[in-house]
Amino acid sequence: MSPVRDLVTFISSAVRSPAVIGAVAPSGRALSDLLASVAPAEGAPVVVELGPGTGVVSAALRRRLPAGARHIAVEIDPGMVEHLRRTRPWLEVIQGDAADLQKLLADTGVDRVDAAISGLPWTLFAESAQRGIIEQVTRVLAPGAAFTTFAYSHVTRFPTQRRFRGVLEEAFTEVTVTPTVWRNLPPALAYQCRHPRPAD
Repeated sequence: MSPVRDLVTFISSAVRSPAVIGAVAPSGRALSDLLASVAPAEGAPVVVELGPGTGVVSAALRRRLPAGARHIAVEIDPGMVEHLRRTRPWLEVIQGDAADLQKLLADTGVDRVDAAISGLPWTLFAESAQRGIIEQVTRVLAPGAAFTTFAYSHVTRFPTQRRFRGVLEEAFTEVTVTPTVWRNLPPALAYQCRHPRPAD
């Protein structure tokens, strides 16, 4: 699980699928730990990770999760899936689209998760796609469970990023913006979301 191998895999997938791989580099340790912090550290939680990429955040979750946890990762890119299965055999990897999250989880016997962590490239998605995936997330979160994702600090004022934050605020009653993680490249922050709004 060398960082160099992860970076090579990441770059090759990004070149092959630029519309799917939206980050400029794998998340750093500090950002990964921040994203993982919403996962329960006790009991036997079920955690789902959307768009795990090379598995840097997956490794942070592994450091945090208790021995009885179930850690499921949903990844659409075949190259990333193969990389994850080869380098992180402890991770339960499902190849599929996060837009089908509820069904993908149901097929593994899961109907509720205790945390959802996303590395998806939200600004590359149409607003309708953003809403669809977030709706799927809200359907599978257990009461009190958190959803978290990240954004690069330099784009938070861009219209596309403001639109996405609006999607989050329409879906959740609580959306917390963390301080910037300056040690990440580029610097990034996380949205931590709880308490989905009731469906109309």
